[in-house]
Amino acid sequence: MIVTSISDFRKDIKNYLDRVAKNFETLIINRGKDSGIVVISLEEYNSLMATNHELSSRINEKRLDAAIEKLNQGNSFEKPLIEE
Repeated sequence: MIVTSISDFRKDIKNYLDRVAKNFETLIINRGKDSGIVVISLEEYNSLMATNHELSSRINEKRLDAAIEKLNQGNSFEKPLIEE
């Protein structure tokens, strides 16, 4: 996580945005008392939205929890991929 002030961000905006995009870092720009902005990469944002969607339904959440539990208990199996 990178933390900077708005004035430092303005001075080197390209470098900050490159670090966020290339290194999947989170950037927090302080804007004064209890105020700030969070910058994340588009890929990270899309991942968060997909996770949020998957967990938005209680049924999906239970199904995912059950699958994780099976995996943690070693009750998983491997299937070969079909290549066309």
